[in-house]
Amino acid sequence: MTSKKTLWAFLLTLVLAMFLAACAGGSDDADSGDGGSTDDGGSEETEDGATADGGSGGDLMLNVLSDASSLDPHGSNDVPSSNIQANIYETLVFQNADNEIEPLLAESWESVDELTWEFKLREDVTFHDGSAFNADVVKANLDRVLDPDVASPRGFLYEMITEVNVIDEYNVQIKTEFPFAPLLAHLSHSGGGMISMDAIEEDYAAMEGGSEPGSVIAQQPVGTGFFKFESWTPGEEVVLANNEEHWDGGAQVDTVTFRVVPESGTRVAELETGNAHIIDPLQPNEVSRVDSLPDASAQIQGSTSLSYLGFNTEKEPFNNEQVRQAISMAVDKASIIEGIYDGYGVEAVGPIPPGVFGYDDSVEPLEYNMEEAKALLEEAGFADGFSTSIWTNDNPQRMDTAVLVQEALAELNIEVEIEVMEFGSFLDETAAGNHDMFILGWSTPTADADYATYALFHSSQVGAPGNRSFLADDEVDQLLDQGRQETDQDARSEIYAQLQERLVEVAPMVYIHHQEYLTGVSDKVSGFSTLPNGLYQLKDVTISE
Repeated sequence: MTSKKTLWAFLLTLVLAMFLAACAGGSDDADSGDGGSTDDGGSEETEDGATADGGSGGDLMLNVLSDASSLDPHGSNDVPSSNIQANIYETLVFQNADNEIEPLLAESWESVDELTWEFKLREDVTFHDGSAFNADVVKANLDRVLDPDVASPRGFLYEMITEVNVIDEYNVQIKTEFPFAPLLAHLSHSGGGMISMDAIEEDYAAMEGGSEPGSVIAQQPVGTGFFKFESWTPGEEVVLANNEEHWDGGAQVDTVTFRVVPESGTRVAELETGNAHIIDPLQPNEVSRVDSLPDASAQIQGSTSLSYLGFNTEKEPFNNEQVRQAISMAVDKASIIEGIYDGYGVEAVGPIPPGVFGYDDSVEPLEYNMEEAKALLEEAGFADGFSTSIWTNDNPQRMDTAVLVQEALAELNIEVEIEVMEFGSFLDETAAGNHDMFILGWSTPTADADYATYALFHSSQVGAPGNRSFLADDEVDQLLDQGRQETDQDARSEIYAQLQERLVEVAPMVYIHHQEYLTGVSDKVSGFSTLPNGLYQLKDVTISE
């Protein structure tokens, strides 16, 4: 049987090889995108005899840890929301599991010059409300995500866009302020999900009446995806129904229900009894139990994700670089991976995962060294320690990580209180900067260093967009700006190598590990997979009796 570490190494090698091949091919950089379909619209027969034209029906039940924070693709930037949005909305292009860009709502595209891209759109697409998809809709969506009044946390994805020009009904041009290598990758992100023009106009009308941006769209989302919105009971479940009028034939199941089940043991029990078809996440210590079930198994997927312990660099004493470095050196990442994740995943040296463009394995991290940590803390004037807190959401691994960090920092005379919060509140409070330390994760769906670093560390991105460390460092900002404007890939690699070295020194967070996604799947389910960005692929899922 292949070992976990061998499997991980193989997956990373495959992802990196495909990414480099995509770059060499010249059409684009990579982005897994948070929406779309890889199905070619054919009617290939599935294992249970259903065809892609007819579908097999049934109600797909997913038990998930956290609820969505918003169903507006411009209104949130978290994976639980994206996993639902990716089934309701579609993007201009799609990035597949091999990090290759494929057509989706755009049939084709070309680079007119270094600042201009032109897209030819599909002519057979309608929204769930029956309205037409066209170039005017593309312009309205990109204008909205960039609208300061909307204040989208995903605006950073498209802030280099200066103009969106409608050429005719099905051709649109996008102009950028500077040459931006990963533009196609960013357009495949769920932040570029296309919303119905009617829904956008209704949402703006509500804003004029005093409502918050997204108040209409988040409650009644209207996209072009292979599932359409049916209902949302916050804190309990989101139900989507098959869009039988989809331009590519719709999904195979009748409905999919994302049911919020915070307790891991309950999720496994539901899979065991047949009340759930898919459970996510599966805890590492539950993999063997699920694999031993007669009618279910564990799926393991390498990821482009990072788990980290972040500091609020605006608050004392975390505004002191030496304090941040000391805590970084006091955290034994290897013990966290083995003790909490049962060895699933690889130790992080920085924010960029292996297999993502810009990753540099020569970067020297702050190694675990408790004696050096004590010396640094004493030099910073905190030999007697201090009291602080760690915030996390109700993710079991994050809660366990908080406990291990709490125990480690006790050796530095740092007294740590752990506060566990509901995920939505956790995101709101850390975005507002009300925290000291926090444990969170970041996925890089574009497989490019710009996404892996810009939102997390640029001073313009503090709060909800991603920089919950509230870092403001001139050198970091300069390198991030250079990295996204440089077109030569070798030069970009060097810039991101310098950036990673600087981030080790500045230490805005402890880079813990790059996880493997663990999912429990019933043997009745066929066609399910998870992309390296953590998003479920549900269009071709079938359920057998």
